[in-house]
Amino acid sequence: MRVGELSRQTGVPVPTIKFYLREGLVPAGELTCPNQAQYGQRHVRRLRLVRALLEVGGLSVAAARDVLGPLDAPEVSLPDTLGIARRAVTPACGAPAEPDADRAGAPPADPAGRAALDAAAAWVVERGWQVRPGGPACASLAQLIRTLHELGRPDLLELLDEYATAAERLAAAELALVDRRADPDGRLEGAVLGTVLGDALLATLRRLAQEDASRRTFTAPTVL
Repeated sequence: MRVGELSRQTGVPVPTIKFYLREGLVPAGELTCPNQAQYGQRHVRRLRLVRALLEVGGLSVAAARDVLGPLDAPEVSLPDTLGIARRAVTPACGAPAEPDADRAGAPPADPAGRAALDAAAAWVVERGWQVRPGGPACASLAQLIRTLHELGRPDLLELLDEYATAAERLAAAELALVDRRADPDGRLEGAVLGTVLGDALLATLRRLAQEDASRRTFTAPTVL
């Protein structure tokens, strides 16, 4: 199909498709002449995936390009793919406040930042999680710990283990779902979608659960 038909099937405007092609988010079509290319169902699926990552997952173009890279590189392993996807979504959970804290291996420059990072690392060790020390997720947790202390609301940290228990169960279920896919491409795509869109799904369900719990807790029952 030509780019116009690709646009009609996916609902993505032609200029946007051309932008995605230039940015490397969508693989090039098969050239039929110097100014024409043919596209197939592979491109339809990729365009829908790109839109999901950008519009629902909230990734930047650069982050989406990194996340999609393993889908075009069969030699990239599933754990590496998961790692790339996690790094892409971690900044959305709270980036470190100090510029130097965002550089790999660079500790926060101020005492409060170092104390928060130490507290996050100690909690991870106590939890028994096998994670990379000083990684983006640990830095994000440290920033959250620091922010809650600065706001005078460290009481929210009392729920840290509750959050962790729910996260452990969810992570195990997500990996089991990915492992059920027989084809390597499907497993890689499942890893990407589960990590990026899983964050959006979890946030949405949490909001719905909060609304439900609020109504049940604070709304007076109707007397018949």
